[in-house]
Amino acid sequence: MKKKLVASLLVMSMAFGMVACGNSKADDKKSEDGKTAISVVAAQYGQNTSDWWDNFVKDFNKDNPDIDLSVEVVSWNDISSVIDTRISGGKEPDILNIDVFADYQADDLLLPIQDVVSEETYNKMYPAFLEQSEIDGTVWAIPDLASARAMYYNKDILDAAGVEVPTTWDELKAACEKIKETNPDVYPWGIDMTTDEGQAAFAYYTWNNGGGFVDEDGEWALNSDANVEAVEYEIGLVKDGLTNEKPATETRYDRQDLFGAGKLAMVIAPNSLPTYCADGGYEVNYGVASIPTNTGTSVSAGVMDRFMCFDHDYSDEQIEAIKTFFDYFYDDARYSEWVLMEGFLPATQSGAEAMVETDPSQESWVSLTVVNSIQQQKLSGQMLRRALSTLNRELLMVKTLRHCLMNFRQLLQENNLNSRIMNM
Repeated sequence: MKKKLVASLLVMSMAFGMVACGNSKADDKKSEDGKTAISVVAAQYGQNTSDWWDNFVKDFNKDNPDIDLSVEVVSWNDISSVIDTRISGGKEPDILNIDVFADYQADDLLLPIQDVVSEETYNKMYPAFLEQSEIDGTVWAIPDLASARAMYYNKDILDAAGVEVPTTWDELKAACEKIKETNPDVYPWGIDMTTDEGQAAFAYYTWNNGGGFVDEDGEWALNSDANVEAVEYEIGLVKDGLTNEKPATETRYDRQDLFGAGKLAMVIAPNSLPTYCADGGYEVNYGVASIPTNTGTSVSAGVMDRFMCFDHDYSDEQIEAIKTFFDYFYDDARYSEWVLMEGFLPATQSGAEAMVETDPSQESWVSLTVVNSIQQQKLSGQMLRRALSTLNRELLMVKTLRHCLMNFRQLLQENNLNSRIMNM
């Protein structure tokens, strides 16, 4: 069990890349009625994502009769594999909505985002967000949504167990043990080791133990004492039965459903959790607190999702159609509606103002994200995937955690896979 969980955690904590096989070039695309066709693959965030995009497509095509827009919404669990398959077959969409971009850029699959976004729309973005999509002086993607992470807790469950909100690792484990003793039907702590949020889970624990992906010189430091101790603590919570039962397969949505249903006492989750619970019909008496730490200073993280445009040797007409799409999406009123509906954080000043005006409680979240919380892992992908496969095999061969981490770091260095971790 331990080996499988460690393998899942480490593989998913670093596996942002996907294999891209060449760059297909498309001819001018026209629909059957002669319109300029634009295809988009978008990630599904919540229960209302698909309906929102359906309405968006209807409105867009009505307002832009010379363009035929199609949007396919794909779940976060499947979107990477879907795009991977399409790239392999030379059928990638024109526009992709996902979190990572660096591996596509490394394989020369993307256009610089300023080539396909109008100056007016580009200037709406927070500059710091644009910097997170920059490689070698060029911005390759435009921010869509952002989120920050904190610890949510069920007030009723903690009160019933007679425990205070934990702030340290020792307090967290003690609180989990007391909750389990008081209410065996409740999972004390939510944990994620999946492809969905595993990378963030690795960061929460290592950062809050004084570790991280790289050292002060920017070199891989995965096998550091702090990282080994952090992963062992995390695995220990699972082994002691203090977490959800299947962290290697249960996604963020599974954990959010457990929390909403009152089956999970505490969980690290994005600021969108209340919206998710409300949309799902859940009523939870919850509180929000800093992520427990072993260092005295809690470290959180943010995640930013993006739009990027694949390079298909577009005609001028197609470029203008893509610009029209982005202008339409980032219209102040429409974009604000999108952000508020999904319950995430905005990438534009106007979106932030609309969110805070509608829900003043979001002001601290907006400030946290914009000022200092977005940390992105921008890892190039093809050789990384091979290195991860080797790591997984080693873990299954009963190698020690430290040994596996050390070998994985070496593989990354040998293949010139620099970390490219950018901190705001």
